[in-house]
Amino acid sequence: MTDKTPHRGTGHRGRLRERFLAGGLQGFHDYEVIELLLSLATPRKDCKASAKAALEQFGSLEAVMEASAETLVKVPGIGRRNMLGIRLVKAVAERYLKKKVVGRTAVNNSRELFDFLYHSLRDKTRECFKVVFLDAKNKILDLQTLFTGTLTASAVYPREVVKAALEKSAAALIFAHNHPSGEPEPSSDDVEITRQLIFACRVMGITVHEHIIIGANRYYSFADEGHMARLNREFDAQNQTE
Repeated sequence: MTDKTPHRGTGHRGRLRERFLAGGLQGFHDYEVIELLLSLATPRKDCKASAKAALEQFGSLEAVMEASAETLVKVPGIGRRNMLGIRLVKAVAERYLKKKVVGRTAVNNSRELFDFLYHSLRDKTRECFKVVFLDAKNKILDLQTLFTGTLTASAVYPREVVKAALEKSAAALIFAHNHPSGEPEPSSDDVEITRQLIFACRVMGITVHEHIIIGANRYYSFADEGHMARLNREFDAQNQTE
């Protein structure tokens, strides 16, 4: 006789799914969100213990979502197959947010732009330098991560930024990068990078509107703090004397 008794955990998983369909993630613990994602590619196995282990190892839901495949498989009960939900939902969210901002005016939709930048950069364990390419009406043409790693004045190449801007026929740019420490205050290297980029772009007739540093639940705006205006005045002064 075939055993038709539901597998242990099937009822619990079904209840999680029904809770989500009825009210979204309202009331879900972080481990339950991870459990639900793991269950998408785990037909029968109970995923609660693995979800709790992942949360304990990485410290937060955000860190679990940002974890690499190589680190996720080190969590007991998580393998390359059942990590699908975790990896997929993050990729879908990034694509969704990117499509929301591409074609929109960056100036009039700054909150949506910040939401995308914050989502895509906040939990990176390495510094990532992202460029937002704008047309002459400040509509977003594309967003691209050009450099990854420790960002110093010698690691971000202005010529590569200008080359990418020309390839996309961009008239203006916005820069953004993250500080994995969570502290968004700019370093001396950050200021020097911004200076070099503004000068290189201005020579080619490309405007730089902003450089945003993403930290933990906050950000630093070079434009708001007056750096962009100061650096543009510095460029103008140098070119008037040459």
